Amino acid sequence: MRCGRVLMLAVVLAGVSGPADAQSDTRPVAVIELFTSQGCSSCPPADRLLGELAKNASLITLSLSVDYWDHLGWKDSLASPRHTKRQWAYSRSQGTSGVYTPQAIINGVVGVVGSNRKEIEAAIARTRDGAMTVPVRLALDGDAITVSVADGKNGAAPADLWLCGVTRSASVEIRRGENRGRNITYVNVGRHWAKVGTWSGKSATWSVPASTIAVPGVDSVIAILQRGSDDKPGPILGAAAAMMH
Repeated sequence: MRCGRVLMLAVVLAGVSGPADAQSDTRPVAVIELFTSQGCSSCPPADRLLGELAKNASLITLSLSVDYWDHLGWKDSLASPRHTKRQWAYSRSQGTSGVYTPQAIINGVVGVVGSNRKEIEAAIARTRDGAMTVPVRLALDGDAITVSVADGKNGAAPADLWLCGVTRSASVEIRRGENRGRNITYVNVGRHWAKVGTWSGKSATWSVPASTIAVPGVDSVIAILQRGSDDKPGPILGAAAAMMH
């Protein structure tokens, strides 16, 4: 296995499948971002685990394929440089020396091995006090996506509000590389990100066209309220998910 916990020496919950209508009011307890790759032989167990966790109505799960293993013989068909950049940004925020797959980032603050259920559950418990404290409501009405964020505690703001367009399920037949011959199903695949605005700590509402995140294959949307910056992300204060169709 060349992937696993290889360090890169370079510079770089209602689950989405849960809500059946066009809005989400359920308060999730955690956002789990899985950094994975079709070219990594260590990743399929983590991909399966994320599929199981996505059935938990208290979790928002997100599969983010990276592109730094494409040189192993198979170019990841779901990968985005944006995801690679985000994982490296987490590495800087958390003071780690590199990135690896599969890695799960819990609530924007703790990184664990993405195939280890016990580590993920422990990380959720550890981050309950400092993350997911601000209610976020997401609604879709025709071509409009509306996100409402409640008041927060003193010191919580500012935070950026992001939308991520998601494909709920994508099956990929891998013909080359370390996973050659496998057909792997990925759940809640991140496809396109867009920053909506900056939350000041007071209740606020934003409305944007669905076309903001509607790239081919997107059938759901996740709203994420996160402190820090794109280059150095911090705790996720709140999140919501909804189906687009």
